[in-house]
Amino acid sequence: MHSNAIRLVGFDGDDTLWRSQDYFDEAQLEFERIVGAYVDLADARVHERLYEFEAGNLALFGYGVKGMALSMIEAAVEITAARIIARDVHRIVQLGKGLLQHPVELLPGIGEAVAAIAADYDVVLITKGDLFHQEAKVRQSGLSELFRRIEIVSEKDPPTYARVLEEFDLAAAQFVMIGNSLRSDIAPVLQLGGWGVHVPYHTTWGHENEAQVADDASRLRVVADAAALPAAIADIAAVLE
Repeated sequence: MHSNAIRLVGFDGDDTLWRSQDYFDEAQLEFERIVGAYVDLADARVHERLYEFEAGNLALFGYGVKGMALSMIEAAVEITAARIIARDVHRIVQLGKGLLQHPVELLPGIGEAVAAIAADYDVVLITKGDLFHQEAKVRQSGLSELFRRIEIVSEKDPPTYARVLEEFDLAAAQFVMIGNSLRSDIAPVLQLGGWGVHVPYHTTWGHENEAQVADDASRLRVVADAAALPAAIADIAAVLE
């Protein structure tokens, strides 16, 4: 095997393997309906202010449903000047519980794509969010046996990826990361010298789009859907031969 050949392929979880952001978007709309009984949604900038609370709380709560639910409660109290009644706070808590209880719905073709790539390469799952929730999603996905390792991390940044590469004794150029988020899945890996395959999802949390990656970056491939992933990996492998 060529010394610079691909030796490990990483997959993101949320909105790469299974649906996630759609459910968050639906919960946000319901949150806005609840708060809309107290304020004018446009005048109060409810959408933008909730995002500000979520982003500001990341360092304390981390990513995932529980942090979103706590941020929703905090935002609702602030936006309504503490006029929101306990019954509506309870409705927001129920929104969070509902998000945690959604069944895992794999995206079209992703199971076949992971299996095809796993037949030729070691594959790992690198996902972030609430530990219990992500563990449950992995179990329910039916894909866990395909992954050599499952990493549930608090942040996906260059140090996190560097740690994974060190543990596998790999150079960055031997690693490909597949995911829907430029910020979490693509930019940090390209920065380290690895390869990225971006699979855009139709809706992405604003925080995950806050990254600058040139469309023509030489170590980046962009595909339309899961069915194109094996060919993208083969294309990178051909470059490295």
